[in-house]
Amino acid sequence: MLTFAKNLLVIDFNFIDVPPIENDQPFLDWLLRVAESEGYSLSALTYIFCNDQYLLGLNQTYLSHDTLTDIITFDYVEGTSVSGDIFISVDRLKENAAIFKVSFEEERLRVMAHGLLHLMGYKDKTTEDQLVMSNKENEKIKMFHVEQ
Repeated sequence: MLTFAKNLLVIDFNFIDVPPIENDQPFLDWLLRVAESEGYSLSALTYIFCNDQYLLGLNQTYLSHDTLTDIITFDYVEGTSVSGDIFISVDRLKENAAIFKVSFEEERLRVMAHGLLHLMGYKDKTTEDQLVMSNKENEKIKMFHVEQ
C-alpha cells in the first residue's frame, strides 16, 4: 500500500495479486490536478488494482452483474470533497490496451481518470454522456504529461 497525505488528504494505492506501480508520485500529483481542474478537492481516495476474478466478485456481490468490467467505483463524495474507492482490473487494462491499440500506461490513465470523473459527477450511461466522459478522459490524460 502506498499512501500520500497532505493536510487531510489521503490517496492510497493498493495492489491485490497484481504488480504495484513503481513510481507513484506522478500519479498522485496528477490526481490532485485533475480534481482541482474540475473545482473539487480530494479527501480520501483509494485505488485498488486487482485481477479480473477479484473485480468480478465485487461486481456480482455489490452490483448483481455477472460480467467482467475494467472499473467499479464506490462513491463517498460530500459536496466538492471527493472521497471514494476505485477498483480497477489490470487484466481488463491489458486487454483494452490491445483492443484500442494504446499503451498499457495510457489505458491505466484513462481508467484512473474515468473513476475520478465518476466521483465528480460525470456519467456514462447515455451516448451523450459517454462522449462527454471520453472527452474529459482525454483532457485529463493530457494533464498527466504536463510538468508542474
